[in-house]
Amino acid sequence: MSSSFGMMYEVALAGIIVTMALALSRAVLGPTVFDRILALNMFGTKTVLLIAVAGFWMGRPDFMDLALVYALVNFTGTIAVLRFSRYGNLASDTVRASRGDA
Repeated sequence: MSSSFGMMYEVALAGIIVTMALALSRAVLGPTVFDRILALNMFGTKTVLLIAVAGFWMGRPDFMDLALVYALVNFTGTIAVLRFSRYGNLASDTVRASRGDA
């Protein structure tokens, strides 16, 4: 691997880390729960990119398997958190207010 490719990977890693820091700041600042969930989902997506780029930088392209598994876990977790924040549980599609339990 030539030196210019190594430098490109380092710049890409630095850029990904900066965007991860910005996503974490958005997750902390909010203002709504959906902003926080979206920021954490973006952080997870950037983590997938970080794993993939770091794997190629270290000469280990098999890290792509780890990145794909992490992407699936991130997606499933985001859907579960959104569903829980909307319905209050993960088992039912009905909103609690429709049962009269307001």
